[in-house]
Amino acid sequence: MSKFYKELANCIRFLSIDAVQKANSGHPGMPMGMADVATVLFKDFLKFNPKNPSWINRDRFVLSAGHGSMLLYSLLYLTGYKSVSLNDIKNFRQLESICAGHPEYHPNTGIETTTGPLGQGVSNAVGFAISEEILKKQLGKKRINHKTYVIAGDGCLMEGISHEALSLAGHLKLKNLILLFDNNSISIDGPTNLAVSDDHEKRFKSYGWDYLRINGHDFKEISKALKKAQKSKKPIAISCKTTIGYGSPNKGGKASSHGSPLGDEEIKLVRKKLKWKYEPFKIPTELLNEWRKIGKKASQKSEKYELKFPVSKKNFHSLKKLIEKAKIEYFKNTKPIATRKSSEIFLNIIAKFPFLIGGSADLAGSNNTKTKDHKIIKPGDFSGNYIHYGVREHAMCGIMNGIALHSSLIPYGGTFLIFSDYCKPSIRLAAMMKQQVIYVFTHDSIGLGEDGPTHQPIEQLTSLRSIPNLNVFRPSDTIETFECWQLALESNNTPSVISLTRQSVNPIRLENSLKNKSSFGAYEVFRTGNNIIVTILATGSETSLASDVGHKLATDGIYSKIISMPCQKIFDHQSEDYKDKILGETELVVSIEASETSYWKKYTGTNGLNFGINDFGKSAPYKKIYDHFELNSESIVKRIKEKL
Repeated sequence: MSKFYKELANCIRFLSIDAVQKANSGHPGMPMGMADVATVLFKDFLKFNPKNPSWINRDRFVLSAGHGSMLLYSLLYLTGYKSVSLNDIKNFRQLESICAGHPEYHPNTGIETTTGPLGQGVSNAVGFAISEEILKKQLGKKRINHKTYVIAGDGCLMEGISHEALSLAGHLKLKNLILLFDNNSISIDGPTNLAVSDDHEKRFKSYGWDYLRINGHDFKEISKALKKAQKSKKPIAISCKTTIGYGSPNKGGKASSHGSPLGDEEIKLVRKKLKWKYEPFKIPTELLNEWRKIGKKASQKSEKYELKFPVSKKNFHSLKKLIEKAKIEYFKNTKPIATRKSSEIFLNIIAKFPFLIGGSADLAGSNNTKTKDHKIIKPGDFSGNYIHYGVREHAMCGIMNGIALHSSLIPYGGTFLIFSDYCKPSIRLAAMMKQQVIYVFTHDSIGLGEDGPTHQPIEQLTSLRSIPNLNVFRPSDTIETFECWQLALESNNTPSVISLTRQSVNPIRLENSLKNKSSFGAYEVFRTGNNIIVTILATGSETSLASDVGHKLATDGIYSKIISMPCQKIFDHQSEDYKDKILGETELVVSIEASETSYWKKYTGTNGLNFGINDFGKSAPYKKIYDHFELNSESIVKRIKEKL
């Protein structure tokens, strides 16, 4: 067994060594160290199908230690995936090669998720495992019953997101989750004992995980551990004691094999030590055939079980009818409502749709993300559709990425807008991967009041708006909140932030029109006269303030139009004619938003006025804070008159 498996593993090692050397960039040590474990996993345990990489009941394989990406690319090529060719491997880290420096998600390729920021893959894997349990309950275990395997390194386990995600996985008893810990005790700076003295076994067991220790180069131990993992009643971590840069006489077990090529002379020594007599990128026919047999056998086995997944997230016909009915009802409403409450009203309409999985980072009552129709997902019971993530914002967003990537489930999760800073790495990856993840961020301004500047977002909207392929919605009232939710649910390739108020806001949209005006990103709410000389832009709670400003200016014969701009990014994608219609009618363009102002200058120009906040907030009743920062109609009207 050992010799045959070692030869198969050496195929991974030398493809990785040669690719990194040719690119003159990369991390050869991790693939060299984990090649033995990966060989046993793919040959004897993993359910996959190179002919149909998106088979719903496949095991998920996540490389959280994404710097070791050549391990993944080698496995995909060797087992016969069409997505990775030998030429792609030769072009590792080059422009347009699928073999990027860190794994980048591409649908139907075998690359399950984008990893690189350490620990992200761990949280994604937890999301995969949760999705499997949910779908198993919805569709039956004969149709859905698979594992999620994740390779994590010392760095992944140092990152705080791993603690959050692993803790929740243990709480939920995700027995379908298997973590393979590449325990090589080396990081870029050197031995991990420079910074870490954790007892990993105690740590995992405290989470409620099973834990095994093995020699990561002993094939019998690897196989025995993976067999045991199949029957675990808990999530299980297998600590694989490996040698980073395995086979390298001078760099094996050292940081020098972690983040840079081995060098031509050292590679010659590795070839000699491992008795690999083949030239760079050459896999002997008999070994390549054996790897292809592994892929073919896996394909044949999977094809017996492949079934079309019956739940579609694109069938919104009945949902649209419900939204239209709700809009008609709330056009009649003239009472102020906080948009977080408006969001809850919308969720009451759609809570029973099986594709939507809600949650909150311990703020369900404040975010209004949980309705009376939601059922809690609990340990041993995944029949629900709502997850209590606990105070784990970062893990929540990483887990939601995994849920979205897994299949056709759409996750949403809530926290305060200020804590989007804890979420941003995961949000950025969702945007990069074009995943439909929805973030419900409430308490979105100084309007939250007495909690003070630590909880009052100032720069967060600008930070989020600057992320490519992320729609940031800030609705002004209930109707716009419904519309923004609808747009988020229809945006299949784009994550969405829905930014909501704590304080009540006056209704802006009173006309009985079913057209989704928020779909333009910005639109005219009303104008105060025919001969306008001012355009006033606003979002969220400040749209009502903009209306007051417009009416006060009109009493002095200064006429304006009020523009609600619930999503800047969508507006930016409109035609030039439409954008000119919104912005080009007056010389003076004004923006009003209770956040930092610089991002608005692309709309108002150098001659415009920007009313907002460019300092941290204050602890006080919210109306007094608005007055303190001169965000009131009297101060704004005065400034506009002075400008004119």
